[in-house]
Amino acid sequence: MSKAKTHYKDPLAYYTISNFLKDYIDENTLIVCIGTDRCIGDCLGPLVGTFLKNSSFPLPVYGTIDNPIHALNIDSKLSEINAKHPNCTIIGVDACLGDISNIGELQARNYPIHPGKGVGKNLPKVGSVSLIGIVDSSDNSELFTNRNIRLSLVMEIANVLSRSLIHSYYLYSLNNDQNNLIPITTL
Repeated sequence: MSKAKTHYKDPLAYYTISNFLKDYIDENTLIVCIGTDRCIGDCLGPLVGTFLKNSSFPLPVYGTIDNPIHALNIDSKLSEINAKHPNCTIIGVDACLGDISNIGELQARNYPIHPGKGVGKNLPKVGSVSLIGIVDSSDNSELFTNRNIRLSLVMEIANVLSRSLIHSYYLYSLNNDQNNLIPITTL
């Protein structure tokens, strides 16, 4: 298992994450963004999904502010997605809890997300690749409902993660286009 990690304030954070993701993204990839807009700490996934949809991202994206994938519908949504896109690589995106010193950290990992794990829920794993943003401390007794989580933090992390996905697809496309070039021969 490998991962790339950075902080959302790093000016090259999007590049660190996209450079890792470029090896896992192709035309057979889709993005599943997990969370709900009813809780600031948990709206990271739906914000990323919305930002990707609004940018005309070329790959399928599930989980937006208008149509979130959350604890109450995740089983049915994943069944629909798997039926519609069999054998796709899924990149899961979710908010995460961590140590207080890690708030703002972003991670791209070559293993699934375990949604709800930090709040004691037993939900299905999502994807074979995952993107997470640490939005709050797991020490907090009011997990994900803490009124101290700033929407601006979650939006900035969502912006970096969506830019990372867009750039990783660009890097994949660039590499794919170079592999399809016909060499020029001299006469």
